[in-house]
Amino acid sequence: MSGGCCGSDAKFDGVSNEFKRALWAVIAINGAMFFIEMAAGAFAGSKALQADALDFLGDTVTYALSLCVIGMSLRVRATAALVKGLSLAAMGIWVFGSTAYQVLVLGVPSAEIMGGIGLLALVANLTSIWILMRFKDGDSNVRSVWLCSRNDAIGNVAVIIAAVGVYLTETAWPDLIVATLMAVLFLWSAGQIIRQARQELVDARVVPAE
Repeated sequence: MSGGCCGSDAKFDGVSNEFKRALWAVIAINGAMFFIEMAAGAFAGSKALQADALDFLGDTVTYALSLCVIGMSLRVRATAALVKGLSLAAMGIWVFGSTAYQVLVLGVPSAEIMGGIGLLALVANLTSIWILMRFKDGDSNVRSVWLCSRNDAIGNVAVIIAAVGVYLTETAWPDLIVATLMAVLFLWSAGQIIRQARQELVDARVVPAE
């Protein structure tokens, strides 16, 4: 999964052709990077890469769902955001479980592949962030898009750091530590999305239907 987003009172609902085009662009970027990074993570034996790939998948689904509910009622948009928040939480739990499993497997990932793919993913995510920068404030549906994009960029930097740690220590522990921190980030962002979505669902009950 920004400060500017959290502190804004704007409630942009995504009804904009520019926002829709931005979503299509980042859907393509994130969908491609999920397949690239998941394959590289499996080949390198890196849980951090696989965790980051799951973040790409989560973003792809999030952006697609966000695109589908644009222009619908507040209740529908908030419900979609709630589903996305719960899905992000599920991914965080999965990362925790897979990380614990990796500790028992005792495999050391390939630092070179981790670092190379991490740099490629960082470029992809910085591009997505640049595309979405103008749309980072708004309702829970729009905000969830920004949070997922931010998570990706943070995750990519973390994977690169993990790659350096694996290379220097020749152990899997830096990779496992980073994967765990990313899982915590997923859960924290999921909590933010879920709280805002629940509040908007409450608001939708007292405000006339859009």
